[in-house]
Amino acid sequence: MWKQWLVGLGVIVIVLVAAGVYFSQLPDADGQNRPVEATTVNVSQPELRQIRDRISSVASLRPTDSVELTTETSGRVVELNLKPGQPVQQGDVLLRLDDRQARADLAVLKARLSDARRQYNRARSLRSNNSVSQSQVDELQTSVAVAEAELEAAKVRLENHRIEAPFAGVIGLSDISPGAFLQAGTSITTLDSSGQLELNFSVPERFVGQVELGQPVTAVSPAFPDQLFEGQLVELATRISELSRTLAVRALIDNPDGQLRPGQFMSASLTLQEREALVVPEQAVMVRGDEKYVFLAEDGLARRVSVQIGNRMPGWVEIKEGLSPEDAVVVTGQDRLSSGNRIRVLESDRSIPENRFESVRES
Repeated sequence: MWKQWLVGLGVIVIVLVAAGVYFSQLPDADGQNRPVEATTVNVSQPELRQIRDRISSVASLRPTDSVELTTETSGRVVELNLKPGQPVQQGDVLLRLDDRQARADLAVLKARLSDARRQYNRARSLRSNNSVSQSQVDELQTSVAVAEAELEAAKVRLENHRIEAPFAGVIGLSDISPGAFLQAGTSITTLDSSGQLELNFSVPERFVGQVELGQPVTAVSPAFPDQLFEGQLVELATRISELSRTLAVRALIDNPDGQLRPGQFMSASLTLQEREALVVPEQAVMVRGDEKYVFLAEDGLARRVSVQIGNRMPGWVEIKEGLSPEDAVVVTGQDRLSSGNRIRVLESDRSIPENRFESVRES
């Protein structure tokens, strides 16, 4: 019995639905179909803009030249010009040890060389009348050469008593005091170049074919969030890391005021290419499965058009295929549209995002 009751109820429901559809299609009193209300939308034309494809990555700084200065001989400090953070020029004397003994040894060897040369010259003059043998002349010539070599070695030992800046840079921290006795090999301080710094970061393997020397690089430091540091790519690694599948690259960043320091963390952006492309507001693009599409406003009607998108920027998306600069793209209200629906266009640009045409790819 209850089965017959359910069948009867189903028949009633079907009749009511059919009646509703029938009466909704009846003409009005004036003989016209009732109009479908138009959907209110905003539209925007695709913009042809110069955009930049960029890779964003974490990076670290290191000096182009860096050295730890150490003593090559033992001695007592008699001159000290080490002030942390002080800029120095190449050849500046940073430290000098007591070199009185080295200077005395040098004077002795100069005198010995002078005497050896005098004896050699006298023997050469006597050899012309056979007063001395040729072997004696050769022996004295050897003595001159040995004395010259000993003198050069003494000059090196004297120079080892002072440390000079091998290049222009900035002095690091030091714990050395005047009068301290230092053993050979004692670490004195560090010296780092500062005019330009190396920016080291990595590029994902899939972008290796687009990376070239000379491409512009920008970097931002948390220590100076409002300042942009600029440079360019100067070196590429010869191998891709098997662990991270990335290519190590190196850029040079100008640091004229010495604000940046070696070892500092940076956020780097590498510009791969600049090109012109059509862009539309990101909210205009609808996605259904693998299909991307937009709605165009044409003579008061909506028309659905499939598109091929490229890179994404904040608030914008690149359109590779499917649109022209003259198309009127619906940017609001499109989620309620179907192709062929009536639309009413509002003249307003409040729904259009601010122009930013940099596509950033996180590495």
